[in-house]
Amino acid sequence: MATDLHELLRSLRVWDPQVTDLPSFEPATAPAAPLTLFAEWFAAAVAAGQPEPHTMSLATSDASGLPDVRIVMLHGADAEGWSFASHAGSRKGRHLAGRPYAALGFYWPVLGRQVRVRGPVAAAPSGESQGDLHARSTGALAAALTGRQSEVLPSLDDLARASESAWERASREPEAPVPSWTLYRLRAEEVEFFQGDERRRHVRLRYRREGERDGQGWSRELLWP
Repeated sequence: MATDLHELLRSLRVWDPQVTDLPSFEPATAPAAPLTLFAEWFAAAVAAGQPEPHTMSLATSDASGLPDVRIVMLHGADAEGWSFASHAGSRKGRHLAGRPYAALGFYWPVLGRQVRVRGPVAAAPSGESQGDLHARSTGALAAALTGRQSEVLPSLDDLARASESAWERASREPEAPVPSWTLYRLRAEEVEFFQGDERRRHVRLRYRREGERDGQGWSRELLWP
């Protein structure tokens, strides 16, 4: 029997109180810079048991301006930016080479929270990119060594053979170089924090970068939900 998608959608609840705790959020007491608040919210999501809180949506655009989005892993967030990694020749890598600007989206439903970040993206030096890769798991290195990300795959057998070879090398050479592996950093120009409310009076606080001032210059404003 075919699935009735619309009926299924209507049966779902948003922020079921059995699994979601909607904390209060007072923007007036928020820190002056978004990174501090992001770290606080991220730690709260981890403490609340949010599965894979370090995953995020990454939106890029191609040469024609057409958007694309996928889920990637956050590798770090500091004064230099929010970081993630990929092969330079992947679709996202090619997009960023041609249009070095992106947006990130975090969603932590266990707390009814979202964080949106956007700004220019720059690639880290090769040595730093390789260091990032080699600090990760054997599986991460094997996946990177498998390579050919976003290329057409002839068959799953081809993938299995390439993967087995990559796993073997990753186990044998934990420092094996992957020249195409690139660490990217998004330097935020705008960061928005969204706190859901059960009466739909959602609180949205947007930070906007204003000049340099040692990286501490940010304006803050509330947005209608």
